[in-house]
Amino acid sequence: MPSNTESIRPQSWQGIDDIVIIGGGLAGLFCALKLAPRPVTVLAAAPIGFGASSAWAQGGIAAAMSEGDTFDKHLADTVAAGAGTVDEKMARLMISEGPDRIRDLLAYGVPFDRDLEGKLLLSREAAHSERRIVRVKGDRAGKAIMEALIAAVRKTPSIRVMEGYVVEELISEGRFVSGVIARPDAGQSTTRVAFPARAVVLCSGGVGHLYQVTTNPTEARGAGVGMAARIGAVIADPEFVQFHPTAIDIGRDPAPLATEALRGDGATLVNRAGHRFMTDLHPDAELAPRDVVARGVFAEVQAGRGAFLDCTKAVGAHFPELFPTVYASCMEAGIDPVTQPIPVAPAVHYHMGGVLVDADGKTTIDGLWAAGEVTSTGVHGANRLASNSLLEAVVFAARIAENIKGMMPEPRLYEWPKSAGESDDLVTLEDSPQLAKLRRLMSANAGVIRTGEGLKTLIREIVALEEERGRTRVRFANMATTAKLIATAAYLREESRGGHYRSDCPEPREAFHHRTFITLKDADRIAAELVG
Repeated sequence: MPSNTESIRPQSWQGIDDIVIIGGGLAGLFCALKLAPRPVTVLAAAPIGFGASSAWAQGGIAAAMSEGDTFDKHLADTVAAGAGTVDEKMARLMISEGPDRIRDLLAYGVPFDRDLEGKLLLSREAAHSERRIVRVKGDRAGKAIMEALIAAVRKTPSIRVMEGYVVEELISEGRFVSGVIARPDAGQSTTRVAFPARAVVLCSGGVGHLYQVTTNPTEARGAGVGMAARIGAVIADPEFVQFHPTAIDIGRDPAPLATEALRGDGATLVNRAGHRFMTDLHPDAELAPRDVVARGVFAEVQAGRGAFLDCTKAVGAHFPELFPTVYASCMEAGIDPVTQPIPVAPAVHYHMGGVLVDADGKTTIDGLWAAGEVTSTGVHGANRLASNSLLEAVVFAARIAENIKGMMPEPRLYEWPKSAGESDDLVTLEDSPQLAKLRRLMSANAGVIRTGEGLKTLIREIVALEEERGRTRVRFANMATTAKLIATAAYLREESRGGHYRSDCPEPREAFHHRTFITLKDADRIAAELVG
């Protein structure tokens, strides 16, 4: 059995790392490449390319690059999908830099689809007014982008990638982050390692596995938001969680995804009786904003009528070549999407909220930058526009690199603790009864449809879970913190807007026509009042 205390081994071969990037997804790797030749250490919980939602992204990257498309049109679509809370200045900045970042990715070797003339082949997705999605082989954009970036990273001598390091804590001195503490061996080691740093870039991904049904990899557990909140960072818009309407409902965890592009190409949603139910709910039917489609699918499933994505006419025999990833997932489950409708259900797909950052990716804590899904830049508002997420990741990762190059803090001396406190036993989080209970509670009370009473119950239960002495204390504390921030912000927002829907407050209210900014102290105060 491990001892009750554990040592922290400072890295000795470089002393103070110049820059530490937490996360080996698109944002983390792109930032590392943009920082070259400045020394960078990338800490990845899983082998790079395997633990990141980026690699699973099917649709592609949105960028206004076609004839007839404009930045203004892309911005208008983004603002419309965001349900009134998009930061338009940040969104315009992201959109205007999109084409340059696409060209960067092409330079790194990403094989985006092209037409016979060699021009980028652009597709359309839900709530986009133009064809502006840059894809790879239909549904393999994320995988292809990550493969190209991983190859580029491996060839870059200034980037040190350390795989299997689960970051558990950000170390701060007052309002300044001075490093991180990580646990090697995919989080199973009894010894933790300190990485002092002059700059820390948080690119740790989303929150999907705080819920029972999600399309995210298991590493997406909200740890980054929790770590930042626990050292005082401001968190923005945590209540806004996007549920993808068409996760393939075959009982897998995580759930495979039936990409939005299928509906963009004409696939329809029907119930067991063959009725196309989305035409009853929105003028854009299957191409309505994701929150609307998710609630429509959820209602059919809850009513026992089932929900199915029928691609037999729109895609048909071309399915294997146009959407090979979706085709493989269906066939593994005994479903032939060429001739059979695909059973679907809503699943947690993307978190619009996260650590508040400015236009340069700086958080409210000095020395800490952040990019990707762990952040809230304000560009998504209450409901992300399809394929804007990968765009956001590369745009702000590049801006962080430029900002760090221009204002790297002077080296400092650090005194590191000899012990990190009580050790977590060698147990995976999947074995944690606290995590299993938390996921059930989040799905039941902070899911597609929420109520004030359900959120009160959830907050009280999270507090009770935090008080239990679980075997995965540090990592579970990060996740419970993020869950509490989501639940508390959802409880305070007494309206429905974007990805946040409360059946007891079903309409948007002008009093809540703004973003949410919250700290862990705020959430703890509200939780204490509810617990009594």
